[in-house]
Parts: sequence; C-alpha cells; structure tokens
Amino acid sequence: MAYPFRQERNARASCRSILTARKVFMKSRSHTQTEAPTSSSELSTAENELLAAEASSTATGDEAENGTESTAKDEAAGDLKRNAIAGVLFALCATIIWSGNFIVARGLSDVVPPATLAFLRWVTAFTVLLPLGWKSLLRERAVVKRHWKHLAFTALLGITIFNTLIYAAGRSTTALNMSLIAITSPLFIMLLARIFLGEKVSRSRAVGVSVVVCGVVMLVTRGDFARLAGLEFSIGDVWMLCAAMLFGAYTILVRRMPERIEQAAFLLFTFGVGALMLVPGVAWEWAQGLRFEFTPSLFGVMLYVGVGASLISFWCWNKAVGLIGPSQAGIVYYSLPLFSGAEAVILLGEPVSWVHFVSGILILGGIRMATRG
Repeated sequence: MAYPFRQERNARASCRSILTARKVFMKSRSHTQTEAPTSSSELSTAENELLAAEASSTATGDEAENGTESTAKDEAAGDLKRNAIAGVLFALCATIIWSGNFIVARGLSDVVPPATLAFLRWVTAFTVLLPLGWKSLLRERAVVKRHWKHLAFTALLGITIFNTLIYAAGRSTTALNMSLIAITSPLFIMLLARIFLGEKVSRSRAVGVSVVVCGVVMLVTRGDFARLAGLEFSIGDVWMLCAAMLFGAYTILVRRMPERIEQAAFLLFTFGVGALMLVPGVAWEWAQGLRFEFTPSLFGVMLYVGVGASLISFWCWNKAVGLIGPSQAGIVYYSLPLFSGAEAVILLGEPVSWVHFVSGILILGGIRMATRG
C-alpha cells in the first residue's frame, strides 16, 4: 500500500536534487568562464549526463505516479464490489426478518389493536436500543437539531404510519392479498428513486424485476394463476397498498438524508419520535374499548417485532440503502414471500411442492440479474 507513495516521494526528491545540482553547475560554468576556459566537449558531456539523469528521474516519477493511480483504481473497484455484496446481504437479512411480520400481523389481528401493537413494537425497540445508542445521539445532537424536520417526517412515514397500516390491513384482508400487494413496494421504490434521485433503470434490471414478479405471483398463487381472478379486495387491501407506497417513500428519505448521521442516533431518534406520534392513536383505541390481555406468548411476539423486525431489520435495511441504493435494495425485498413460504414450511409444517422450487429459482435468479444491472 505505502510503497508506490514512498517511491514517488523519493523520485520527486531526486528531481529536486538534480535541478539544484544543475543550477550550481550553471553558476560554476559562468564563473569559470571568467577565470579559466573550459572545453566545449567537457561541458557538453556534463550537461548530457545531467539531462539523462533528470529524464531518468522524471520517468521514475511518472512510473510511480502511474502505479499509484492503478493501485487506487484497483482498490476503488474492490471497495465497490465489497459494498455491493455487503449491501445485498444486509437487505436479505432485513427481508428475512420482516417476512415473519405478516404472520404476526395476521395472527394478532384479533388480539391487539393495530396502533397499540405498533406502539408496543417501537417502545420495545427504543428501550432495547437506548442503552446502546444514547451516546451516539448526544454526539449527533447538532445534526439532529439542524435536520429534525427531515428526521421527524421520516419517522412519521416509516415508523408511525407504515407498520400501523400493515397491522390494520391484517384485520380485514387475507395473507395472500397482503403478499401480493407487498411486492409493489420495490416498484414504488424504483419509481421514486428515478424521480427524486435520478437513478436509471437498465434493461437487465427491468428484465430481472419482471422475472422476480412472475416468481412471486407463482409462489403466492401456488401455481394456480386462476386464483388471481377470484381475489376479492377489501379496505385492508387499500391499507396495504398505502403501506407499500409509504415504505418506498421512507427508503428514499433514508437515502436523501441531508447530512451524514450515525445509524444508532438515527434509529433511536426515529423510533422514539415515531412511538410518540402513535400515542393519540393508542388513546383513541382505548377510548373505543379496544383493549388486549397481556400473556407470556404476547411478550415473546413483542420481543420479535421489537428487536428483530424493528431494531435489527431497520438497521440492516438502512445500511443496505446506503451501500447499494434504494432501487437495488428494493429488488432484494421481492424475496420476502419466498422466505415467508419457507417459514410456513418450517414452523407450520405446510407441504412443499414443485411450485416452491420453480418460484424460488425465478425469484433468486431475477434478483441476481436485476442487482447486476
């Protein structure tokens, strides 16, 4: 790493020494011309030697500079590749954890009111993160003060409303409808990234997205595309569609953060503000008599949605957006139904058929194609 820079520094020092020697020689020449004549052949030979040494030193400096530029380019290419791999892995981690959130939304739809469930989720995440992130928030308080409006709006969309709409949708729509509507999130992300960030959609990315959509539709319909014609839509589907659009907007806001901020400070602030903005909704639900009974199993669910589906997954997702951009992270999000299906097989004992394998190949292959584009 340091060798090319040391070589370049030595070469430049050598050039300076030669230039100094040349000045001394020329002064000596003018002085000796007044005292004793010197043969033109001797002078010519000495000048040629100096010029040759200077040219050699300059060439060495150029070689060192070219070597430095080549090394810097190789390092930059390596960093881009590592960032791309890490970004995809972070997005996958977030998607895998989120894949269980639809099961929670559907399973607790009749147990805990949506705003209350969202409030408990974010209070849990805030409480767990507070001992780890309060110092980070103190360090970044100047950034938070300058951009609190952007941060508060991000919290409103991504924390307060987005997840509440998912839990509200689970009360009046089917898991099939939720899965189908959830795959529109990457489309909204790609569209908003094109409008607000100027991200171009390449041909390979468009083809890859099309392949992924086919795989997802095959998975959620279990290979029977006629089921699409028999779908019935309800108000829950409208809530889910709104949630998909809001998640796309949240992802763009994360990318467009006006100033760099530590992840722990960002998450702690948005979790806390987002939970506070849920208080009116919780109060309204309780005023309407929408209560719940706290049980040990509910405590376990709260740990999952609070620590896993909130703290860990949002941290991974924001890292992915920062490394590979919102569009490519959104494409990875298409794999969510695939992981939901795998969890259903493992946890619920649902049967596996050829549809799962074919749709899995289409989803993963399409993601690979789109993220390379």
